[in-house]
Amino acid sequence: MSQAQLLVTSALPYANGHIHLGHLVEYIQTDIWVRFQKLRGRRCIYICADDTHGTAIMIRARQEGIREEELLQRMHQAHTRDFAGFQIAFDHYGSTHCEENRQLCWEIWQALRAAGMIYQQEVRQLYDPEVGTFLADRFVQGTCPNCHAPNQYGDSCDRCGHHYDPIDLIDPRSTLSGARPEVRSAVHLFVDVEKQHAFLEEWTQSGDHLQPEIANYLRGHFLGQPLRPWDVSRPAPYFGFEIPDSPGNYWYVWFDAPIGYMASTWQWCKREGEDFDAWWANPETQIWHFIGKDITYFHTLFWPAMLRVSRYQLPRRIQIHGFLTVNGEKMSKSKGTFILASTYLKYLDPAYLRYYYASKLTPRVDDLDLQFDDMAEKADGDLVGKIVNLASRTARFVVSTGLASSWPDDGGLFAQAAAEGQQIAEAYEACDFNRAIRLILAAADRANQYVERQEPWKLAKDPEQAEQLQNVCTVALNLFRQIIVYLAPVLPRLAEQTGQLLHVPIRHWDDSQKPLLGTPVRPFEHMIKRVDRQAISAMIEESRQPEELSAPSAQSRVVPAAKPTAAETAGSVAQSTASPSASSDWQDEETPFQAEPLAPPCTIEDFQKIDLRVARIIQAEDVPKAKKLLRLTLSLGGQNRRTVFAGIKGVYKPEDLVGRLVILVANLAPRKMAFGTSEGMILAAGPGDGEIYLLAPDPGAKPGQRVH
Repeated sequence: MSQAQLLVTSALPYANGHIHLGHLVEYIQTDIWVRFQKLRGRRCIYICADDTHGTAIMIRARQEGIREEELLQRMHQAHTRDFAGFQIAFDHYGSTHCEENRQLCWEIWQALRAAGMIYQQEVRQLYDPEVGTFLADRFVQGTCPNCHAPNQYGDSCDRCGHHYDPIDLIDPRSTLSGARPEVRSAVHLFVDVEKQHAFLEEWTQSGDHLQPEIANYLRGHFLGQPLRPWDVSRPAPYFGFEIPDSPGNYWYVWFDAPIGYMASTWQWCKREGEDFDAWWANPETQIWHFIGKDITYFHTLFWPAMLRVSRYQLPRRIQIHGFLTVNGEKMSKSKGTFILASTYLKYLDPAYLRYYYASKLTPRVDDLDLQFDDMAEKADGDLVGKIVNLASRTARFVVSTGLASSWPDDGGLFAQAAAEGQQIAEAYEACDFNRAIRLILAAADRANQYVERQEPWKLAKDPEQAEQLQNVCTVALNLFRQIIVYLAPVLPRLAEQTGQLLHVPIRHWDDSQKPLLGTPVRPFEHMIKRVDRQAISAMIEESRQPEELSAPSAQSRVVPAAKPTAAETAGSVAQSTASPSASSDWQDEETPFQAEPLAPPCTIEDFQKIDLRVARIIQAEDVPKAKKLLRLTLSLGGQNRRTVFAGIKGVYKPEDLVGRLVILVANLAPRKMAFGTSEGMILAAGPGDGEIYLLAPDPGAKPGQRVH
């Protein structure tokens, strides 16, 4: 990467809900990447803000009998407290309800007007006569007009997958009041995104602005047809910014929320004496957005279109992550796995979660599964057993002498880990934190092997071995410090403690390249303790609460919604509900990732007939006369090889597949094809065409192992 200055954002959390462990996937991921950039000496700022507008905020404030601004202030304090508790270090954390955002919205709106992209038309919507507001899709329930399933939301049916207009629901009712909605018309303003189609196709499909699977998804689902207009206004009553050239209409929250990135930057610039244009209107600035896949559509199509017609810079990269599950399931209140950040902090060290997420995060749009037993084992085994123990077992022997003044013979261990620093840096740069952690742990294993061989606890018993003891501890503590430099983006508190132990703060990545010599050593104090399993149980028990007795909320559906539920907007719940999303709680009326209807049930006996095996792709090549097929050679260990034809051409490049682990249906009957015989089938998810995601085990799995 060039040395241009970096402006980094995470999606803005909605001000009607508290931060939970799902949100933290994104903020921890971004914070690690930003801390790495700063440790490398890059000019980098991390910007975020509360997303504050919309009907949900208005309704909740009304129910609580307070002004919207009072609600926003209360939630802002809660959000900043929770983020600080997890050591997430924003350079500025603002609010979209600010004058800077109002001015920038008006500026960009005028640019869209000048480009001929704004038009208006009458829109028929459902209106709640008791609450006195038009109803978004998630605030309406009724019977599906296609399959007649009851209690379906206003955009699509969970049972049959049919999409419809809310006014087509049978017997609709408002989830805000229970009233039967009326159909009313109102003027709405639209952005004609299709005018930017050619640009968006070129921008999303070239360069590396997006991950390949995201670019393929956009090509297969949106860019192959005209882009639908974007409804960017809401009639009064609405909490937000009134549109100056359309009195009585307000910018929809999804218009002003991404502009909030800019507004929050402007606030930071005012505080720091910086020039706003030097960041957002400067080609030398690289803008990186970290978001969840549920808000892909807005960030990769609408937002670039808005920026292009204005004078501001387009994102250099939009890095997209998957959802969080807990123990293989979506977060659940009844099971106690929907855990607020504040609840976690009452019981557990945030270092456990930061490290666990880092060990799981890859550059791909993969979902992340949190298993508390696994988290505890990683914390105890890796952080305490392999890393901190390097210092705890050796520091006490050199408190009186300090480190040796010259570098002892270490068999090349320090030099080897120093050379690997480039690979670790490349992994961090690519958001492949999983790989970075694996490389760091390999260095920790070598360091522990050194300590085990040298046995400083035995040397300490022999006064004649004092010099050798100092040398061994000097090597061990420098290897420890080198590892902590590499882990500093993930575990900033541990890096601070290491600086205090050895009297030299960790300030730069290059601190890993040169050992400390002749410096004093403080008495060792506990850095990270082992995980208290009872604390995990207590945390889950505190988080456990009955599920709402009403019909499923918008956020408990398979399709990841982002704004709060009806119960919350009525003021009865002061926290966001169990959403599978790990990203922000932004409005998501047009969520692009839709769940397919489930197939008919099978018995356990049916399923046990399938032999699933881990396999490694050792060769991948194009099948010239086939439109969708690649020929894969798979290894199941030893000389056990299979040839499989997979319909993933155009989604994956053959050269990118070599070395990847996949799941093979090993006992599928061979199938003769025009191009050869396919000896099995690999598993993938997605509706097909441009959106296919290969399923894979964790990196530690071995070819040939049975998948249970």
